This record gives sequence, C-alpha cells and structure tokens, in this order.
Amino acid sequence: MNRSTCYGLAGLWATLALSALPAVAQNNWPAFRGPSADGHADDADLPVTWSEDENIFWKTPIHGKAWSSPIVWGHQIWLTTATADGHDSSALCLDFETGDIIHDLPMFHVETPVESHSFNSYSSPTPCIEDGRVYVSWGSAGTACIDTETADVLWSRRDLECNHYRGPGSSPIIFEDLLLCHYDGFDYQYVIALNKATGDTVWRTERPHDFGTDNGDMKKAFATPLVIEVNGRQQLISPCSKGTFAYDPRTGEEIWRVRYEGFSTACRPLYEDGMLIISSGFSRAELLAVDPTGEGDVTDTHIRWIETRQMPSKPSPLWVDGRIYTIHDQGVISCLDGMTGEIIWSDRAGGNFTASPIYAGGRIYIPSEEGGTLVVAPGDSYNVLATNMLDAGALSSPAVVGDSLLLRTTTHLYRIGDASAGE
Repeated sequence: MNRSTCYGLAGLWATLALSALPAVAQNNWPAFRGPSADGHADDADLPVTWSEDENIFWKTPIHGKAWSSPIVWGHQIWLTTATADGHDSSALCLDFETGDIIHDLPMFHVETPVESHSFNSYSSPTPCIEDGRVYVSWGSAGTACIDTETADVLWSRRDLECNHYRGPGSSPIIFEDLLLCHYDGFDYQYVIALNKATGDTVWRTERPHDFGTDNGDMKKAFATPLVIEVNGRQQLISPCSKGTFAYDPRTGEEIWRVRYEGFSTACRPLYEDGMLIISSGFSRAELLAVDPTGEGDVTDTHIRWIETRQMPSKPSPLWVDGRIYTIHDQGVISCLDGMTGEIIWSDRAGGNFTASPIYAGGRIYIPSEEGGTLVVAPGDSYNVLATNMLDAGALSSPAVVGDSLLLRTTTHLYRIGDASAGE
C-alpha cells in the first residue's frame, strides 16, 4: 500500500470518526466570548422566541452570586460561583444534555474578603477550558487548574497579590503553554503568564505607565485580554485603566501602548479586518479603533477613529459584516461603520445591560439585567425580532453550543433551543 493510499484511508477514518460524534462535541465554547473570542456562532440555528414555558430544554438552579459565563467542552459545562459575602468559592460542572450537576467543587475560603461593589460579584471571571483541563479564577482569591475527567485540582495559586476593591472581573486565557491573567487592582497592576501545566510563573510585567492619579479606584480594570497576529507577530492586547498595551505573549515585552482618559475598562477587544476595537471604560466610555502595527506610544499616530456617543462601559462590542454593534449600559443600541466609526443608526432599546451580545445564525442576541433578551436583525435600521423574558435577569454573557443557547441568569443556568427539533 503506497503512502497516499494510507493517508487517504486515515483521512476517511478520521472523517467517519468525527461524523459519529455527537454534534455538541464538535462545538466547544472554551472561553469568554467563545472559540473566536468575538461572540460569534455563525452557523448556530437558535430560536427567535422563548419563555419559561417555550423552547427550554432544562433550567438548573445555581447557588451563590456570580457573573462568570458558562464554558463548554464536549458534554461538560463549567462555571464558577461564590457566596455573596465572598468567603467561599466553587467550581461547577453540568451535563449538557440533562443540566444535571456532575461536580460541585468547593475551591477557596477567604477569611477576610476584600471589598466588592454590590453590583459586581466575587466570581465574575469566566473560566477557560481545553481537552482535559479547566482553568478557574477568582482573581487574587485563587486560580486553579482542574482535571475535567477526575475533578482533581492539579495546581492552584493564592499568592498573586491584588486588591480588586470593586471585585474581580478579568478572565484568564490560554495561549500555547501559558495561562495569561490580568491583575489590575487598587494597589497592584500587572499581567502574568503562568505555566498552564504547573501554575509556575513564566513572566510578570508591571503596568509601566503613570495613571495620572493617586486614586487607586481609577487604576483598576476588569477587561479580558486578546491574542492577535499582526504582520506575522503575536500580540497580547491588554486593556487596563487609562490605556491599552500590546505585549509579546511569550515574554511580556511591551510592543506598543495607547493612552485614554477612561478607567475601569471591562470590554474585551475586537480585532477584525486589521482594525483593533477597544473601549476606554468608565466614566464616559469611548470606542477607539487602533491600527496595531506601531511600536512605542502610538496614541498620536495609530488611532484611526474615536466615538464617544452612548458607547458601552461593560458589554463588549460585536463585529458583523464590517459593522460594529454596541449596547450601552443604559440601553442605547448603535450600529457603526467598522472602518470609519460613523454611526449608521442608534436607538433606545430600554433596560440595563452588562452581558456582551452574541451573533448566531444571522441574528444578534442581547440579554438584559431585567430578564429580557433582545433578538435583533443586523442591517441598515434597528429591527427587533423578539424580546424574550425569563424570571430573572442576566449579567453573564451567553454561550452557544450546536443549536443551543446557554444563558446564565442571576438564579439559574438555562439551555435554550428549539425543543421540537428533538436534540
């Protein structure tokens, strides 16, 4: 048998093996904002309407107070939670098909929790997952790696100093053999890379700029970083208070920085068509488009446009077909041209929003804090297809697996889908 025949048979067997797997196993949602880090599940066929009595596969109560999002690998759903007072944290694993809780693992006890704003939770960072390992974090309260088959804790770190003051928010991300984490608090502000196999520190980079204030409350940030490739070089896009940095993700060496006046940045960046979209955060959020090809301080040279009107502080922006869709924290939805920043349309959706929107099957889904999820058609005008109410609101960004929407409210985790399809 010649080599090409062997390769052909191997490919055939691989194809047959994949086709034999359940559809969910081929549709993981491994981190905050999904596999492409942009909130996209293009091929999903989610329902347009649902309610407590319609298109709900299951609804599972989740104890504690937590705004972390669900993540999925195969038939496992992982999420974190904590007690409202911040003393104790837990990692939960649910079965995708049934919603049953497989593991409810007590993780860290904190004798004297640092202050957290009542709006935030002590369990807002979203975990990240890969085959066999899930990485969970509660900021300075503790970060750990769990074996997804045995539920054993493989390593943990509790020595990463940071007074989050208003509560933790930034989620860890996986890059090659590293776990990359932000610690931007009242007292310390740094980025750290951990060996994902052992938890050991590989590099640590202090935020190297003057915040222009001695007020630690304006030095905090909550944003999750993003790794992009620019001209063949990897960049860790790392938003913090008063600026965004690009680092070499393997070494922590700074590549470029851009400055702005906002603080407590929470939105995750977007990178599309060579344009990096970042949010400045509070108190009056701006949306900035940055050309990431520069070096050093590029504030005066590489910002392509800035939009200041009704831009979000917490919900991350969404890019669809060259346009950016944003939902302001107080309910103004806008559509911008991605290349110019020009506002194509803007309208008032009503309600309050913290969760980041997703794009699935040609529609935009935006959960609100009041319990309604807007379903919006992207296009030249504001077109609401449905507003779907549940018993409690959502501050956690949703996940999509196959043709199901996983939506965490303040009380439950829902699996939403076309129940008549018999998945």
